[in-house]
Amino acid sequence: MEFYKKLLFNIALACSCCLIFAATGRAQEEATPFESGKFRLHKFQQQIGEENYEITRTGESLLVKSNFKFTDRGTPVPLAATLKTKPDFTPENFEIKGSTSRASKIDVRVSIGGATATIREGSETRQAPVPDRFFAIAGYAPVAVQQTMMRYLAVNKIKGELPTLPGGKVSVEKRGTDRIKVGDRTVALDRYLVSGLIWGREAVWLDRENNLVALVGIDAEFDHFEAIRDGFETALATFVEKAAADNMAALAELSDRLSPRQKGALVIKNANLIDVTGAAPLENAAIVIENGRIAQIGAAGSVKTPKGARVFDARGKYALPGLWDMHAHFQQVEWGPVYLAAGVTTVRDAANEFEYIAAVRDAVRKGRGLGPRLLLAGVIDGEHPSAIGVMRADTPDKARALVNRYFQAGFDQIKIYSSVKPEILRVITAEAHRLGLTVTGHVPRGMNAVEAVESGIDQINHVRFLPPVLFAKDFKPTPGVQPTVDVDSPEARAAIEFFKKHNTVFDPTLAIYELFFHPASKPFSEFEPGAAKLPRELYAPLNNTGVPPEGEKQAEENLNLFLNIVGTLHKQGLTIVAGTDQVVPGHSLHRELELYVKAGLTPMEALQSATVVPARVMKRDKDSGTLETGKVADLVLIEGNPLENVSNIRNTKFVVANGRLFDCAELWQSVGFKP
Repeated sequence: MEFYKKLLFNIALACSCCLIFAATGRAQEEATPFESGKFRLHKFQQQIGEENYEITRTGESLLVKSNFKFTDRGTPVPLAATLKTKPDFTPENFEIKGSTSRASKIDVRVSIGGATATIREGSETRQAPVPDRFFAIAGYAPVAVQQTMMRYLAVNKIKGELPTLPGGKVSVEKRGTDRIKVGDRTVALDRYLVSGLIWGREAVWLDRENNLVALVGIDAEFDHFEAIRDGFETALATFVEKAAADNMAALAELSDRLSPRQKGALVIKNANLIDVTGAAPLENAAIVIENGRIAQIGAAGSVKTPKGARVFDARGKYALPGLWDMHAHFQQVEWGPVYLAAGVTTVRDAANEFEYIAAVRDAVRKGRGLGPRLLLAGVIDGEHPSAIGVMRADTPDKARALVNRYFQAGFDQIKIYSSVKPEILRVITAEAHRLGLTVTGHVPRGMNAVEAVESGIDQINHVRFLPPVLFAKDFKPTPGVQPTVDVDSPEARAAIEFFKKHNTVFDPTLAIYELFFHPASKPFSEFEPGAAKLPRELYAPLNNTGVPPEGEKQAEENLNLFLNIVGTLHKQGLTIVAGTDQVVPGHSLHRELELYVKAGLTPMEALQSATVVPARVMKRDKDSGTLETGKVADLVLIEGNPLENVSNIRNTKFVVANGRLFDCAELWQSVGFKP
């Protein structure tokens, strides 16, 4: 309450000053802002741009103007917004135009006329009733508009959900006060969780003068995004770490509501067991789970139910090991419930912010969060205009230091990004291998996949890096003829034998290429049914995608080539592990397996690529990957036999993660998805 009193006092003071200015000369007052500020914009903690804003008075109204711009991997992302409000920050007009990510644009205007709002989104205009309490805002950016929204909530003493225009609802929850060290001073900042502007939660800090100081969330590309008020940059890592811990704490509360902790065993009875060892399904199986592990498993008649156990009847359902996603970017905590809802109980995070992902991993391990087990690949990039993040190495000493930092923090792998120089790559891989870490990642610029493996990379992300070594250097596609890999060609044979010799592992991420290559004329949900189940904040960015008509044929050939490559690698005995690189949260791992079957894998082989094979690759097969006595109790219950139709993997009904049983429908709904 003290917060609101101070804010109301400050706003009244500002308005009083404006009235004094009006008495001495309105023209001069309107030209001079009574508040201005700058936010430094970051992606993966790397500064990529700035937002400058100012607030002036026009008549009795306040006018907030913002210029927001960053450059992401060489692509400018400019955005301008103007918000006109009443003295209590009730919106009168709002206009925003520009880009919110490399791939997404926005052009929205909201005009309030009494009880009716005229809303233009792109070329379409409509009218809507104006709620008694509302705010005009369209997404995470610009930050100055979020700041104004927070002031509106405080001045008007609004709690609970707040309707927004052009659409949606926002909720704000105060989570506590943090003392943040900035240089030689310590500042008390109030921390809030804001939901509804993006998918999931943002963490926002306000100072005692009611200025927004820091925002930690995601951008419209679902990558980590941070905005820090000028002067507070040195505390960026602290803000990121606190945001992760607080968000996971909020999910831990949800976890205990959805699956209350219990003493004693959990027994799953009458399931059809697919242990993915290659054995035929076992009907009417029973699984006894104690202390997070499988204590007994087998035919129901051979398994004894412990006294006091909770018994769950899984009649008609198929029990499978929990799935693995081997190419995840766990950008926000809401991925935790989504992964579990999709039956994914282990993910390899293949590049993230150091402080954030370490905090999330530790919270899950200690039961203070809700999500799958996390195996971490620490990203290293080089110095280049298109580089990403702040973990960069352009000298051998920097390379070794970063590898050791990840090793000391308990990361499982090193992830190579595209701008690492060849000579630095060799230093990174040598140091990683010396410490017992494996190396995964992109093929850096100026190298091909064979050269990258020669330099020490153990695993290659993305199928797109393989055509240059599977085709002749002078290969030119024939118009109208679908290119395919000729395994008898000298180039393909040499590459395949080389990868076999080095036990190279591939995560193709076909699902993301289908997103890129599908026709824009067809909704993405025609290819990926999960795209129809998304919350509002995710629906438009993922469904308004695809190639224009003139590019459809080439895109189709590209996707078919990638399918052919995956099928060829598998038939030649190379190791394929399932990974998605995000796309549709949760659902896209199911799509990845469907695409593997389309590429030539059997349903069992596709399931193994997301269970026992990644467990072996990551040296976790003694604990995970199959359903056997002694292994961790991570499993999923689905309707329909996935060995008859791999798409049945989509019918997730219940998931057991670390011995706790969750209803998948409740997990989906907890983060705004349709089950």
